[in-house]
Amino acid sequence: MSNIYIETYGCQMNFADSEIVASLLQKEGDQMVGEIEQADYVLINTCAIRDNAEQRIRKRLRELRAVQQRHPQLRIGILGCMAERLQSQLMVEEENVSFVVGPDSYRRLPEIMRKVREMGVKEAATELSTSETYADIEPVRLASNGISAYISIMRGCQNYCAYCVVPYTRGRERSRDPETIVAEARSLFEQGYKEVTLLGQNVNSYRFVVENASGEKETVDFPDLMRRVAEIDPLLRVRFATSHPKDLSDKLLEVMAKYDNICKCIHLPVQSGSDRMLKLMNRHYDSAWYLDRITAIRRYMPDCSITTDVIAGFCTETEEEHQMTLEMFRKVRYDYAYMFKFSMRPNTYAEKHLQDDVPDAEKTRRLEEIIALQGQLALENNRKEIGKTFEVLVEGESHRSKEQLFGRNSQNKVIVFDRKDVVPGQYVKVKVTDCTAATLKGELV
Repeated sequence: MSNIYIETYGCQMNFADSEIVASLLQKEGDQMVGEIEQADYVLINTCAIRDNAEQRIRKRLRELRAVQQRHPQLRIGILGCMAERLQSQLMVEEENVSFVVGPDSYRRLPEIMRKVREMGVKEAATELSTSETYADIEPVRLASNGISAYISIMRGCQNYCAYCVVPYTRGRERSRDPETIVAEARSLFEQGYKEVTLLGQNVNSYRFVVENASGEKETVDFPDLMRRVAEIDPLLRVRFATSHPKDLSDKLLEVMAKYDNICKCIHLPVQSGSDRMLKLMNRHYDSAWYLDRITAIRRYMPDCSITTDVIAGFCTETEEEHQMTLEMFRKVRYDYAYMFKFSMRPNTYAEKHLQDDVPDAEKTRRLEEIIALQGQLALENNRKEIGKTFEVLVEGESHRSKEQLFGRNSQNKVIVFDRKDVVPGQYVKVKVTDCTAATLKGELV
């Protein structure tokens, strides 16, 4: 039996993968520990989406050398997208790394860790799969609040956006059997969880062929899956991430509008407001299509929150095209945005065929303009919530005061309020009395 310490970086999918890894290792008799000093193995689940994500891992590995000097038997393994991208090269560049394992090879971890321990060798397992979904693995909910949980419904991506490494680090799309997803969600609800988030690189392209009661084949798509999960119980909230604009259907919006327990929040990455940029990025939609989807969302769900991703300074982006992105923000009025300046990633279409010709200082300026505008829009949006009452799922104590709790409404907005006799996991009604750009403040009704 070994003690395992897991650190996770990057997206929600990585956190869900770490829970799968923990489950696989616990079945072998290993034990998860909360302190690195107690560990025999440190597993770092990594992100490769931007260069600074990888540099953060490199810095962390340098820090861990000091721990290894105190504990010479401590072994470090790199998991996830950075492991898949760099493979055995990573063990050469980082001498204190004993093994690297890609996202589709986690079942091999017990065997690899045993070989590293018994034979003193370094190992790499980075084969991509066309079928692995880990559907039979019940994740161990690491550092869970017992209220919200992630469920991976599919793996991989085949959109091949020009800037993105995900298709190369996670392989092609494949969807889980819907029965396994519904069973996992039902089990979580029976354990007391009140909210699940269905995860995929592009949930809208979820497809799984099943055999119905008549023995006929039928396709379960993402709206069908959402309906099945929502019908488990009205008290189970359902969220999802992430939607690709090219596949966002009216059928999904109809299902979302029908069920009160499907949260009214859609993350819809825009990346740019310029049609030329979108084509160069290989996004498969233009600004008119994107705005049509925004109009459809608000037609079905006027109260739906919309969030996004955006890239500043993509290859050859002009000042005029940057202004188009700012104008898109003004038109949509996002509630939240993940905003980044472009980082060239190895082996992507952009690296092979495009020129990263926007100076870094210019990228930074453009990003700062987007951030400033989004902050203004978020504050204006939140001010419109003052006076409204929302149902809030309470998650825990406020970071600023033990006398206050926080939770999220259906729109995924954080609301802070005086705790009184409320406990995490409850649904409560909260009236909004004040706000910042990031947070609503309220009082129990």
